[in-house]
Amino acid sequence: MTITDHTNVTKALKSSQPTATLLIQCQDQAGIVQAVSGFIYEYGANIITLDQYSTAHEGGRYFMRLEFALDGLSEIIESFEAEFTRRVADRYLMKWQLHDNSVKYKVGILVSKFDHALLDLLWRQQRGLLDCEITCVVSNHEDLRQAVENFGIDFHYVPVTKDNKAEAEATIHQLMAHNEVLVLARYMQILSSDFVSRWPMQIINIHHSFLPAFVGADPYRQAFEKGVKLIGATAHYVTADLDQGPIIEQDVHRVTHRLGVTALRAIGRDVERNVLARAVNWHVQNRVIVTGNKTVVFSEH
Repeated sequence: MTITDHTNVTKALKSSQPTATLLIQCQDQAGIVQAVSGFIYEYGANIITLDQYSTAHEGGRYFMRLEFALDGLSEIIESFEAEFTRRVADRYLMKWQLHDNSVKYKVGILVSKFDHALLDLLWRQQRGLLDCEITCVVSNHEDLRQAVENFGIDFHYVPVTKDNKAEAEATIHQLMAHNEVLVLARYMQILSSDFVSRWPMQIINIHHSFLPAFVGADPYRQAFEKGVKLIGATAHYVTADLDQGPIIEQDVHRVTHRLGVTALRAIGRDVERNVLARAVNWHVQNRVIVTGNKTVVFSEH
């Protein structure tokens, strides 16, 4: 065996080690990186990536995303968490979470009639480009049943009217209860504050405008009437305040006065599906930390 072969085998062995992701936020102060990395080292783990951000040089809010590899992780993860709490997190008053990367997030999708964002998510997940398990799709219309079931995904029809909204949401909550994340892939219903409160920072919506511009209905017509030169899309967490939740990702596309509403919508749908896919992937890869009504996103680019 050549040296190159031996190196490749070593890399393959290392890459097969179980990994976990640690997200931290706290008041910035001296010693945080040393305390965290020292604890990881004492456990025999190897740090793969470490990203950090502080809102100010002194006295700001500190954020960290750390990914590490550790043999036998699943067997000791509870003791790891208990020790980290006692020795590090309590000392620095951290808000933190640890995720075993071998456990894929379960994701449920809500959709109405528009299929572009939904089908893009299903295609990416099927091709291994979306790091999660999509368990089911719920819709208030039957239109997309066959398209969803062609991917081998369960489809549930839950009609919503002004008279049955509470009952419909109760049904949706029951159908989605085994998921960690809900994605609104152009679900054209406003969720009640009661429903949203059951899924704090666990519902991701794609809004078809570059928020905070053109909140509410028919934003492409609003954009056309304003004569904008850029249209965009925004993926954000859902809160009780319509279209006001923490923004995860945005993108734009330049347009001209020659384009009508129909053309703007066609261009915008491409932006929507890409923005939503990135936001969902970053969430399920534990790259997003919510702070107030903002997010810190440790994306790969």
